[in-house]
Amino acid sequence: MNKILIAAAASSAIFLAGCAAGPDEATTAKMDELSNQVSQLSQEVSSLKSELSSQVQKAGNAAMSAQEEAARANDRIDNIAQSYTK
Repeated sequence: MNKILIAAAASSAIFLAGCAAGPDEATTAKMDELSNQVSQLSQEVSSLKSELSSQVQKAGNAAMSAQEEAARANDRIDNIAQSYTK
């Protein structure tokens, strides 16, 4: 029983020692590359968000301008209609 317990403890220690080793250079390089890609993509997303915000602002301004122009046109039509009824 003692031999089995000692063997289990030794194999556990060897197993844990193997897992305790840090990542190798290839893994570290790949992680750095992926981190750089994530940073680049984050910057692109931020750029696209600001561009989209600008386009939404322009579209809102154009819609407001069109609404004001439509209101002026309706007023002119109302004035023309009133001049015929007088």
